Amino acid sequence: MGTVPLLDDDDLDPRAKAVFDDIRATRGTDFVNNFWRALANQPELLEATWHRLKQVMAPGTLDPVVKEMIYVAVSAANSCSYCVHSHTASARAKGMTDEMHGELLAVIGAAMQTNGMVTAMQVEVDDEFSV
Repeated sequence: MGTVPLLDDDDLDPRAKAVFDDIRATRGTDFVNNFWRALANQPELLEATWHRLKQVMAPGTLDPVVKEMIYVAVSAANSCSYCVHSHTASARAKGMTDEMHGELLAVIGAAMQTNGMVTAMQVEVDDEFSV
């Protein structure tokens, strides 16, 4: 159960409405998901978050599918079920195949296992890895 209401379009502040319009235009869909509807309770934070996410997830050196897959991995590490679902759907929409998803899950699992072991053992970082 959420801690803030999910705002309908009719309940939006003009600033939030402008962000929703941009979300729809950028994504080419009428759908605005619940994260943004919850964040619309704070129009200034909604604007800042949307502008940052739009900038980071825009086409760049990293392929859009890779960016979404990284988002899934970080969301799994942070135990954000909502973001895992949202960005898995987005990665699939951008071309992630079942095989790619399987490899992603294998990498996430391996990283979680080895991260846990190295943390438990407090292994010192090799000099060669220092920047």
